Amino acid sequence: MDENNNQNEQPLEFTARIDLKNLHQAVKNIKTELAKIIVGQEEMIELLIISILANGHSLIEGVPGVAKTVTAKLLAKTLDVDFNRIQFTPDLMPSDILGTSIFNIKTQEFEFKKGPVFSNIILIDEINRAPAKTQAALFEVMAERQITLDGIKNEMKHPFLVFATQNPIEQEGTYALPEAQLDRFLFKIKVPYPNLEEEITILENQHKRKNQNKFDVVKSLLDAKQIKEYQDIIKEVIIEDHLLKYIAAIVNNTRKNANLYLGASPRASLAILIASKAKAAIESRDFVTPEDIKKVAPSVLSHRIIVTPEREMEGFTSEKVVQQILETVEVPR
Repeated sequence: MDENNNQNEQPLEFTARIDLKNLHQAVKNIKTELAKIIVGQEEMIELLIISILANGHSLIEGVPGVAKTVTAKLLAKTLDVDFNRIQFTPDLMPSDILGTSIFNIKTQEFEFKKGPVFSNIILIDEINRAPAKTQAALFEVMAERQITLDGIKNEMKHPFLVFATQNPIEQEGTYALPEAQLDRFLFKIKVPYPNLEEEITILENQHKRKNQNKFDVVKSLLDAKQIKEYQDIIKEVIIEDHLLKYIAAIVNNTRKNANLYLGASPRASLAILIASKAKAAIESRDFVTPEDIKKVAPSVLSHRIIVTPEREMEGFTSEKVVQQILETVEVPR
């Protein structure tokens, strides 16, 4: 009798509560387009895509020549939105970025001329080359997606995302980013050297392309409306209460950790929350798992904490401390 009942039982089928098929396919298509030019760097590409879906800015750090700028430009090319690149230099002024008011002789009135920051995707090359005054010009626009000049509030078009690059090795003529600005970046993405096989492929691809412009190879896939739609879907991804407590426990640990001089703020908790939702969505899951949280947490936390001088002298890094925290904090079951 029991055997017959077992034979009649049908396998359980789980239906996704949120339709993620189009989003998953869009992410797959973007990765395919980038793979035409970019060899390897899967983690950087995935984190940048997550940052777009999570509506967050990203700081890309790596030595010159590891495709930081090229990847950001190609990713922007896959999006059918406005794009501006700003090269930061020591003599760059805030008005060179934000814009300025110019007196119009004909109308006898001041007219606001918008700066290059008025775009959808902003690529800031070598952000640590500009002095603090110019870096501070980005505070409001990165946090609130608006610029207030001459008492007038200027809203940014949607989407508005900043990708910034910096070289961690060369320190001459650079200005360290203040903690308040670092906190406005969703991710700090560290870009490693390619391995031997990847470097050989890079050479082969460059040889085969000959005179073909690499930026002509990649086509646009998503417009502003679709990006907004996917960003809204991300917010609907389900996360259980015990995982919210897990995120809080990780961030709280940074504030009482003996290895750290500065812990992470609640903005870090919110960043892990939205980034883990985006990570789950691109994996075609409508719910967050502890692995999603552990995957995004290092890139969210590493630039928001400061190691004590004693630990730093012993070779400790913020990445190492974050890894220890993730190994220490109990994963909920």
